[in-house]
Amino acid sequence: MKIILKEDVRGLGYKYDVITVKNGYGLNYLLPKGMAVIANESNIKMRDEDVRQASRKMEKLKGDAEALAAKLAEATLRIPAKVGEGGRLFGSITTSHVAEALAAKGIEVDRRRMAFNNDPKMTGTYTVEVDLHRDVKAEVTVEVVSE
Repeated sequence: MKIILKEDVRGLGYKYDVITVKNGYGLNYLLPKGMAVIANESNIKMRDEDVRQASRKMEKLKGDAEALAAKLAEATLRIPAKVGEGGRLFGSITTSHVAEALAAKGIEVDRRRMAFNNDPKMTGTYTVEVDLHRDVKAEVTVEVVSE
């Protein structure tokens, strides 16, 4: 089934992408939640017009995302956590912790746009990939230290 995404969907595509998904996924999840529409002739014409009108706005958003990516590349976050023997963490460090640490530095990023490359289980240095724009991705260095 061909659909047009109405918003960014992690692991699937970005807004205005025309993609093919399995019928059940499209009919039972994407369409009822308003995340997509069926890619028929009239919807494709409307999508083309929306893309044409949004192109200038998208260029500005991309520029803003690149500036934010430069800030994020410079930032190194230190997140304290409770630690047991051998440096093993009690609990876990999540993207919410990273978003809070960035907010403390004056950088606002939605936690849902972040993903750890590998889950922090011990103290040490980890990288978090941040999806800022369709073409712009940034990496933030997170240092997990004991309290």
